Amino acid sequence: MPQTDFRSPRLFVDAPFAADATISLDRNQSNYLGNVLRLGSGASVLVFNGKDGEWQAAISGGKRADRLTLLTQTRPQDHLPDVTYVFAPLKHARLDYMVQKAIEMGAAALQPVMTRFTQASRVNTERMRANVVEAAEQCGILSVASVAEPLNLPKYLDQRDAKRLLIFCDEAAEVADPTAALTGARTAASAGIDVLIGPEGGFAEEERALLLKQANILRLALGPRIMRADTAAVAALALVQTGLGDWNGNQVGK
Repeated sequence: MPQTDFRSPRLFVDAPFAADATISLDRNQSNYLGNVLRLGSGASVLVFNGKDGEWQAAISGGKRADRLTLLTQTRPQDHLPDVTYVFAPLKHARLDYMVQKAIEMGAAALQPVMTRFTQASRVNTERMRANVVEAAEQCGILSVASVAEPLNLPKYLDQRDAKRLLIFCDEAAEVADPTAALTGARTAASAGIDVLIGPEGGFAEEERALLLKQANILRLALGPRIMRADTAAVAALALVQTGLGDWNGNQVGK
């Protein structure tokens, strides 16, 4: 595996990559490179677009850094395990934190769902996408997770692919060995995994009943303690990546 360079500035650029190609930067990117990092023409940065790997690029421009010239590829494109993080949105800073941690834990897609006890009435998906990109830039991630528009829980369950394993993180589930439960679900997870974390008020009884009727579902307890939703996100995704994902070399859904 090519070594990740954490010393060089790293930037997501939504453009196709090829050797010697010139890419225009938007005003925010130019300001970040020129005024925040104080980098001028000729300085080197790393760039990625989620499709063509990571490249070394040279800054060019006049008074401000407004273009990049691609030089060489430093890392080839990788692929995240097919894990979708499905969650009841939180408010403000805690939602930012949860999104960033889900990306760091290797989620390939984020799906907000609205439940009866969801705290946030509105979801700013553009802010979520910005947090996805920021987390990827800071943590050396090459694949950029998708962010879906919010759905109410019944609609989400109605339209999701029933072949995918639905891991329902349920505080009412019997506390058992979650690693063993996940290991036993490897065959069921071959078409992909959806990890569902509910609101901090829990699911309503009718929501729980609807969930338990779903095909290909695994109820998973996250231990003997009740966690905040943003903590549960990290715990659940760590368990899933350990038991079924790329922490042990698996490539779910690939």
